[in-house]
Amino acid sequence: MFDGLYFEYPKVFSFILIFVGCASVCPMKLNSIFFPHTKIFAKSQLDSSVLMFFLKWLAITMFIFALMSPVKDAIYNITPKHGRDIVLVLDASGSMGEKGFDDKNIFKTRFDVVKDIVGDFIQKRKEDNLGLVVFGSFAYIASPLTYDTNILRDITKRLDVGIAGRYTALYTAIAQGVNLLKKSKAKSKIIIVLTDGYSTPNVDKVPLDVLTDLLKKEHIKVYPIGIGRDEEYNKNVLIKLAQESGGVAFGARDADELKKVYDEINKLEKSDIKAKSFTYKKYYYQYPLFTGLLSFLLYVFLLNRRGRG
Repeated sequence: MFDGLYFEYPKVFSFILIFVGCASVCPMKLNSIFFPHTKIFAKSQLDSSVLMFFLKWLAITMFIFALMSPVKDAIYNITPKHGRDIVLVLDASGSMGEKGFDDKNIFKTRFDVVKDIVGDFIQKRKEDNLGLVVFGSFAYIASPLTYDTNILRDITKRLDVGIAGRYTALYTAIAQGVNLLKKSKAKSKIIIVLTDGYSTPNVDKVPLDVLTDLLKKEHIKVYPIGIGRDEEYNKNVLIKLAQESGGVAFGARDADELKKVYDEINKLEKSDIKAKSFTYKKYYYQYPLFTGLLSFLLYVFLLNRRGRG
């Protein structure tokens, strides 16, 4: 509590010399400083009391310490929330249940690997407003835009393959991401979409050309990521989405490559947020003041009691 404590007016301590000098030169008058016009209490037998002596000098010392103004500099950091608005769109269709995507653990499904890597990405984007859309046969908003990365990571961990059906409503899912960002006032609006398949006809209700028009209208940049072998996902569509929106398309054959993709996106869309530090003074004069006042009152009480005796 008292680490870094210092006195704002250290020279005030020299006042103690006045009291020490007065105690030596005029000991009979020292008590009148505490209780003016009460010479009746200034008796030599009281001054000889150890308790009275202690209380008297404790009060004097504490009052001087209070006048010296003990203070401590406290630093308060403020990180303004003006990062990017980012919507993560994750494919949870049946094909995401395939195993072998991670060479270090071949028993993990693609979706399990994705959840781990996306969770790390979320943790790094502390200054951004993040939302989450999950899709399969249909798309739904798993989380609205939020700065709470812990809640978003927890939601991501609870997702599972097939939670939105087994097919791939890719364009509908991106359109849901657009809906999340429509009312955003952020200068930079981004959708990072991950998939391992093709858009399923008759399931995906939003045409590709309508989707690209929406992205342009709302000034939303898309970073599409295809995972698995090249033939497993529609590479040309992902490239088109990136080009039309001003983003970059990526491909990842395994977990290591996918991690590098998210690291690359993290660098491309770095949040230039500078924390502001403020220093304010926290005063502690009330502690010696209270101690001094308590000692003073007790001293006066004992003086009064003995005076009557």
